[in-house]
Amino acid sequence: MGSTRNTPGSAEDRRARIQRMRASEQARERRNRVLLTGVGTLVVAGLIGGGGYLYLQKSDEKEKTEAVEREQAERPVEGEKTWKAEELGRDHVSTPVSYPMTPPVGGDHNQVWMNCDGDVYEKAIPEVNAVHSLEHGAVWVTHNGDADPAEVGKLAERVKSTPYSLMSPVEKQEGALMLSAWGKQVTVDGADDPRVAQFFTKYVQGPQTPEPGAACTGGLAS
Repeated sequence: MGSTRNTPGSAEDRRARIQRMRASEQARERRNRVLLTGVGTLVVAGLIGGGGYLYLQKSDEKEKTEAVEREQAERPVEGEKTWKAEELGRDHVSTPVSYPMTPPVGGDHNQVWMNCDGDVYEKAIPEVNAVHSLEHGAVWVTHNGDADPAEVGKLAERVKSTPYSLMSPVEKQEGALMLSAWGKQVTVDGADDPRVAQFFTKYVQGPQTPEPGAACTGGLAS
């Protein structure tokens, strides 16, 4: 019998070509996996690195903000008036109270507080209820007819974003724009007056608060 040769198109030749093609395909797949893994690692590393940078940046900004707030809380507010806490009554009464300052910064008051969870009142509110809010650690922003409406609007936005604060008109007050806390009061020039931020930082639930943590909701709404 004659010998068998691999002629073009024979079954053995086709198997050999298929094996070479499979080997080439497998090699290509391995290269692609290596490339994808490398690219994925670089992408992940970049995301981690970028995320870490953003985290550090935000942390640094937070530390700077806290440092500024600490500095503001430690120094006195320029032009601020202060009344001794022991000289301010704290009894609950159901009768009108004659306060020695306008707006009042403390004294006997109604047993129901004025809602002070960033509440802005368009009309005058009862002083005896607002004083109770100050006892809970609220800052009360007030304005009279001499106040610039634009400045009033800016202050209203600050109040709306600040729990334990409230705002209302007080026509008989001496200053156009005034800020009050329990035993503390200052007249400011406008919404951008640096004393506004300082007063809020120092006295919203500040150390002057007779009843820290007491509610500013669930009281009188208007």
